[in-house]
Amino acid sequence: MTHAHPHKPWLSYLCLGAAMSLVGSYVGLSKLLVLAFPVFLLAWLRFGIAAIAMAGWVKRAPNEARLSPRDRKLLFFESFIGNFLFSICMLFGVSMTTALAAGVIMAAIPAVVALMSWAFLGERITGRVAAAIACAVSGIALVSLVRHAGSDGVGSLLGNLLLLGAVFCEASYVVIGKQLTGNVSAKRISALVNLWGLALVTPFGVWQALGFGFAAVTGATWALLLFYSLAASMVTVWLWMTGLKHVPASSAGIFTVLLPVSAGAVGVVVLGERFSGVQQAAFALALTGVVLATWRADRAAPIQ
Repeated sequence: MTHAHPHKPWLSYLCLGAAMSLVGSYVGLSKLLVLAFPVFLLAWLRFGIAAIAMAGWVKRAPNEARLSPRDRKLLFFESFIGNFLFSICMLFGVSMTTALAAGVIMAAIPAVVALMSWAFLGERITGRVAAAIACAVSGIALVSLVRHAGSDGVGSLLGNLLLLGAVFCEASYVVIGKQLTGNVSAKRISALVNLWGLALVTPFGVWQALGFGFAAVTGATWALLLFYSLAASMVTVWLWMTGLKHVPASSAGIFTVLLPVSAGAVGVVVLGERFSGVQQAAFALALTGVVLATWRADRAAPIQ
């Protein structure tokens, strides 16, 4: 797939939506992985598998400029905050709290992205984007809160705080990534960000691997780990950076609503959770946010 043309934003939107849908699916499925692997070992295996898969993406293309000192710093922080810290906060948070609490907290991502893009990128929050943010956040928050009504609690305070930290990490990932896409290809960003993540987590991963019983891990768990590794480090990053190239970060942030939507879908389909009429209405409200963010955008001035 090539970079989307500025006059065809639907292709960029498709990439952004697919990226966040994949993220949501592996957030939901990660509950199964943290039962099988310690968190740091899981993160280390994820980055290691993806590094092998993306070995051919590291090299600079002939027509691509060399990395500037600023690009190198941005790549490091993109990995440290949006990749390494997000993975650790998300995995520890999911292991310590409930999926329902995660849905409530992750629903804050679009609002945090818009606020950070306004604060750090100077992007204007239009009335349509503001309405889209409101729909996205209120829709997912509604379904999560309704589902919480019959539960025993919202999970541990520490787990919820870690998930809140993951929200800010994901928002930072969007904002920093917007500044990278103009100078570095999506594939190379994916590979370099993953290598930084591997370097950062290796000491902790090796420490946990030394005392871990790998023989007890089932084939199905290894298959799930392979999906998680390729989706989290390779496919989603490439899709996100490809779509982000021609979309403002504040508008791209709306697509993060698909993260809790797809995570909830995993809960319904895989875990057999009940999907009520109120929940269906809430998901429809959230997806309305995506429509508001993209409707008639192709008739607007091209996004630079």
